[in-house]
Amino acid sequence: MISQRLAAFVAGCGYETLPENIRASAKECLLDWMGSAFRGAIEPPARMYADLAKLEGGHPRATALPGVFKTSASWAAQINAAASHTVEMDDLHPASVLHPAAPIISAAVAVAEAIDAGGKQLIEAIVAGYEVGIRAGEAVGRTHYDLWHTTATCGTFGAAAAAARLLGLTESQIVEAIGSAGTQAAGLWQFLEDGAMSKQLHPAHAAAAGILSAELGKRGFTGAKKIFEGPKGFLAAMSKDAEPDMLTDGLGTSWRILTNSFKKHASCRHTHSSIDSTLILRNERKVRPEALRHLEVRIYPAGFKLLNGVQPATAYAAKFCLPYTVAAALTRGRVSLTEFEDLDAPDIRSTMDRVSMVRDESLGAEYPEKWPARVTATLESGETISAEVGYPKGDSKNPLTLAELQDKFRALTEKILSASRQDRLIHMADRLENHRASDIFGTTVLTTV
Repeated sequence: MISQRLAAFVAGCGYETLPENIRASAKECLLDWMGSAFRGAIEPPARMYADLAKLEGGHPRATALPGVFKTSASWAAQINAAASHTVEMDDLHPASVLHPAAPIISAAVAVAEAIDAGGKQLIEAIVAGYEVGIRAGEAVGRTHYDLWHTTATCGTFGAAAAAARLLGLTESQIVEAIGSAGTQAAGLWQFLEDGAMSKQLHPAHAAAAGILSAELGKRGFTGAKKIFEGPKGFLAAMSKDAEPDMLTDGLGTSWRILTNSFKKHASCRHTHSSIDSTLILRNERKVRPEALRHLEVRIYPAGFKLLNGVQPATAYAAKFCLPYTVAAALTRGRVSLTEFEDLDAPDIRSTMDRVSMVRDESLGAEYPEKWPARVTATLESGETISAEVGYPKGDSKNPLTLAELQDKFRALTEKILSASRQDRLIHMADRLENHRASDIFGTTVLTTV
């Protein structure tokens, strides 16, 4: 059974058996998560979650970043997951279309602090969670993403695996936890029409459901043993093109965490190849807005389907508006958080009016391995200039360096953390094996310069 093989992997995912590059990748994922979580913690979704957690109460075992206070592991995981998914700078695994850090690391950090786990244990949990969650996303196929937000659904499995590893569940207990996780998996795309906060709710629920599943499994609570492959299970209910073998083929030797990607731009990842193509036109081909007649953006069908028709009515919706993001790239030379602070900026808006988006079936042939876009500028002179990017910056095939990841962390937290605290957190993440989770995330640590 699939769940039994996944459970054996999670139970055996020991620090000493992990290759050094896998451990290093886990630490990079943690650092990247921290930047997004700290920055998102000052935004309304996380603050609303924090207000509710304070009202509901809970045994104070783990740190919630908004306000830096202690609450239950479940509440802390939810709050930090919502925070880390708010500013659209969290990581993404292309083939599974999963943002793994938001649900998985949020759950892992909360449980690790609650049980006073060491850094080695946290690394184990991150790796276990990423492998299970990402493989679930790959297995459920492309049709799942038409209606279901993979970060919400498959993130639940990853969070359960991470929590189960930290809590020391046996293989049989992990099987039960995976079953409980699968029956709670949910998260629909309808929120995009409204620019609603459901996108933050999704990883928050996934993190909490994963912790709940592991805690119940530890106590003997039973779940579906064939939650993936059963006739009324996850794959049957949520996919028309499932590939169950993706869950177990190469498990423990073909590491999905190595194919994860980090974001350079503060927008939906489906916009990034278009942004990078536009930046090539601007920086290398010297295309300028004042000389532009029209900008055509051709994008693969899955990206077109998600982004088409989205209007930049709010800062959050603008992150999913392809004409807005490429207009920002052409006019400002970047798509940072600053570009979403004034949605009526004349330079961006006037350029946006000259942008069109086209669905291109040929660009979808290699999706989701590639997320390609081709941008063509037609100048007032009549000249046309094109650029195409298949792997956006931050992809494992076009990666950010560790120094660039550290710079990204500093940029995201510059208004929140002092330079000395930034340096300390970067240092601790880089040497995670030598610390305990509470050394990094405890309230005393985070409130002391």
